[in-house]
Amino acid sequence: MLIQQNLDGSNFFNRSWAEFKVGFNNTFGNYWIGNDLLSQLTLSGRYKLRFDLQARHNRWYWAEYSRFFVFDESHNYQLQVSGFSGNINSDAFGYHDEMMFTTYDRDNDQWDGRGYNTSNCAVYNGGGFWHKSCSRCNVNTVPGRGEDFIWWASRFSVVLLQTSRMWLMC
Repeated sequence: MLIQQNLDGSNFFNRSWAEFKVGFNNTFGNYWIGNDLLSQLTLSGRYKLRFDLQARHNRWYWAEYSRFFVFDESHNYQLQVSGFSGNINSDAFGYHDEMMFTTYDRDNDQWDGRGYNTSNCAVYNGGGFWHKSCSRCNVNTVPGRGEDFIWWASRFSVVLLQTSRMWLMC
C-alpha cells in the first residue's frame, strides 16, 4: 500500500498538521496517505516499510524496515522503526526512530536552529516529517532547500533524490 510519493521534489509537502493528519495528493502523483490512517494501519497489523528511491542519476535504491509503527495523534504520531535492510547501504530512516511528526505549524523536532532564523526542521526543509535534528531521510524535502531532497548514504555522502516512494508491506 502506497503511503508516500514524491515524484518531483516540489514544495508539495510543505503542509500543515491538519493536512498531514488526513492526507493529500495532486494530479502530478505526489501523495501522503494521512497520519491518522497510517497510525490505525500500523497499530492494528504488523507491517514492514519499504522505500523506493530514484537518484537524480536515475539509479534506483531500496530500503526496508521489518518493524514500523506510528502512534496516534495524542502521541504526535511518534515513530518506531527498526530492522533495516536494502541496497542503499545506509539506515538513514532509522535515525528518525522515536521521533514525533513535525510540520511548519507544529514543531516536535530536536533541532535548536542555532545560526538559522528558525528552529523548526519542517520550515527549514520545506516539508513535514519525523524530523530529528533535522533529517537523514529527506523524502518530503524540497530540492535545494534546507538539507535538500536526499538520503544519507554515509557520514560523508548523500544520494540526491529525484523520486521517493514509501510502501506498507505485509
